[in-house]
Amino acid sequence: MEKIEFYRHDIGEAELSSIARTLRSLFLTLGPRVGEFEQAFAAFLGQKHVVGVSSCSMGLVLALEAIGIQPGDEVVTTPMTFISTPNAALFHGAVPVFADVDPKTGILDPAAVEAAITPRTKAVIVVHLYGQLADMRRLRAICDRHHLALIEDAAHAIEAENDGVRVAELGDFTVFSFYATKTMTSGDGGAIAVRDPAMFERLKRLRNHGVSKDASARHGGRYMHWDMVEFGYKAAMTDIEAALLLPQIERLLRRRDIRQSLVERYEGALRGRTGIELMSRSGRSGHHLFTVLVPRGQRDAVLDGLGERGIGTAVNYRAVHTLHYYRERFGYAREAFPVAADIGDRTLSLPLHTQLAERDVDRVALALGETLAALR
Repeated sequence: MEKIEFYRHDIGEAELSSIARTLRSLFLTLGPRVGEFEQAFAAFLGQKHVVGVSSCSMGLVLALEAIGIQPGDEVVTTPMTFISTPNAALFHGAVPVFADVDPKTGILDPAAVEAAITPRTKAVIVVHLYGQLADMRRLRAICDRHHLALIEDAAHAIEAENDGVRVAELGDFTVFSFYATKTMTSGDGGAIAVRDPAMFERLKRLRNHGVSKDASARHGGRYMHWDMVEFGYKAAMTDIEAALLLPQIERLLRRRDIRQSLVERYEGALRGRTGIELMSRSGRSGHHLFTVLVPRGQRDAVLDGLGERGIGTAVNYRAVHTLHYYRERFGYAREAFPVAADIGDRTLSLPLHTQLAERDVDRVALALGETLAALR
């Protein structure tokens, strides 16, 4: 029986045509198509300013650089995320300070965030896990009360909305990922939505070595000298990536609706099943991932059982504070953030993408039930 892959992209003729146009043009790297993408993506988000970057990981690094993060500063964030989120603070010599998560959603708990703030705290990075928007109204109020920058890690949540708030609406910076498995992809790449026009201009410099004018801006007239006005990074999006992304913007919500239909089928098949706990959601999720919690101590056996039945899976995520580097460097015990640790030990991501058929969902649900039954 054919394997059901964890993820399949649906890049097609529109993307091939768009990238062919770019390959026949003058610019392949940071050029006019990046600008075209930035404007189109900003319009989708309902925002004014978007900066295309090389990855979500570098986007987080640039956002912290833009607020002037310094060694020894603290950044409050979640342990239930990919390592790039707290690592962005480490990149600057700052200290990632974890706060625990809500047991029903896995998303950063605002009360835990406020309890973790100290005089050294400079920013909060919230992760919209699995596609579900965090409680942005409470987090915005907390950050305003303590004069902190609020950064949204929206790698999972381009399409998300909750409690009347859209992604990128309340954060000072909102960072997106276009990695291979994301709901819009260029293989890699990212973007930053930013509300402050001055920060927008600075981010455009920071992504390109801190220079005053990129090659595209200098092209077409008399030679223009550029200057390095601050220390920056090699972190710009390319025209090739922008070309792949542009045709996908108009399909974002339609593809999200397909994933929601598949999620609802999963939930109908799995709700009430012995040994399976579903995560809660509200508002409009981006439905980047569909995750379930399985019995304690059985997750790896379930992964093996599903693999033997031809089902691709993933783990999103083991809690960061339980990983070797963070345990060794910061001395974290598993019990330091018990909710995140428990979710990290039990979470399992099932296939979810627009190439998935309803019969595939039924087969995955059946295989999960069979696997759990065999372990009882």
